Amino acid sequence: MALKPAKFSRCHLLDEFRGRFNFQRKKKNNTTRESMAPSVSVRLQGVDEEMQKLLDSNMDEAPARRRAREAFKDIQLGIDHILFKTPTDGLKMKESYEVNSRGVEIFSKSWLPETSSPKAIVCYCHGYGDTCTFFFEGLARKLALKGYGVFAMDYPGFGLSEGLHCYVPSFDLLVDDCIEHYTKLKENPQFNALPSFLFGQSMGGAVALKMHLKQPNVWSGAVLVAPMCKIADDMYPPVLVTQILIGLAKVLPKMKLVPQKDLAEVAFRDLKKRKLTAYNVIAYKDKPRLRTALEMLNTTQEIEHRLGEVSLPLLILHGEADTVTDPSVSKALHEKASSSDKKLNLYKDAYHSLLEGEPDEMIDRVFNDIILWLNEHTT
Repeated sequence: MALKPAKFSRCHLLDEFRGRFNFQRKKKNNTTRESMAPSVSVRLQGVDEEMQKLLDSNMDEAPARRRAREAFKDIQLGIDHILFKTPTDGLKMKESYEVNSRGVEIFSKSWLPETSSPKAIVCYCHGYGDTCTFFFEGLARKLALKGYGVFAMDYPGFGLSEGLHCYVPSFDLLVDDCIEHYTKLKENPQFNALPSFLFGQSMGGAVALKMHLKQPNVWSGAVLVAPMCKIADDMYPPVLVTQILIGLAKVLPKMKLVPQKDLAEVAFRDLKKRKLTAYNVIAYKDKPRLRTALEMLNTTQEIEHRLGEVSLPLLILHGEADTVTDPSVSKALHEKASSSDKKLNLYKDAYHSLLEGEPDEMIDRVFNDIILWLNEHTT
């Protein structure tokens, strides 16, 4: 059943805030970190009690997320989704952990053709609350089987990387971490002469655009799928509530307090695939943290004002029925970007998750559009 948007009032918000704050004081917790497991226990088919304990555990920190992913990865790869039917024959895959210059341990993964050199490299930027080890696993395999070297990382605080779950104290620092990771990768003699493309989905689209704005002449192009250039108006809480949240973010930045719709409900059009999102066991499922929400808001406002500075070759793909990120801003990006090489594909009736949550034929169509564009810009 679809969730109805909640009606929030100033009293409702402050009551919830007081309730949570008083709870923390009773526990004599001297930090503002909220360490609450998801309030609703998700039961997955074929999961025993020991694995269910991992699923229900607090995943605020990376060790718990890593344990859960290790326990569930075989189950994840066996779910009935078109992306997980991509074979691994002919591919070299590698997972790594590496401490970056800020002292944060970053998880990354690569997918390479086994018997030939890649014709280009694709560097992936994932979406809000997500990881590069679930749905993107299938997409990466499909790209690698087409001859591309595919590289992905989890941002600090996301997926298997170190950090408080889905906490973004600074969007600029997150972008800098991505730049550092992918710059080091591109300096590898095996790849430094190859064309290199950014691939950003949703919030990852904002990450990719910010990377380009900081490195205007570094990338061969970017593929942006439902990019977060602006959060759809329907996803915002009322103006008064937004102002209260902005004020609270200064004193309680890690608090999980921002009202939000069920993203699976509004992002996945295919009902069967929507149910499969529960298998993304290390995805962030709680309310957004105050500082994270504020950083995303500020970032989208910045990007919206800098669309004319975008100068690299662009492929923008957006569902016309997307109510998470605003397709009208993708149209504005296509119109205002200074690049002479830009293409916008809009998909009728499609929702936000174009490559994961649509009927199989739409997923194939979008993926083929991406491969066609990459091939044209790689030859």
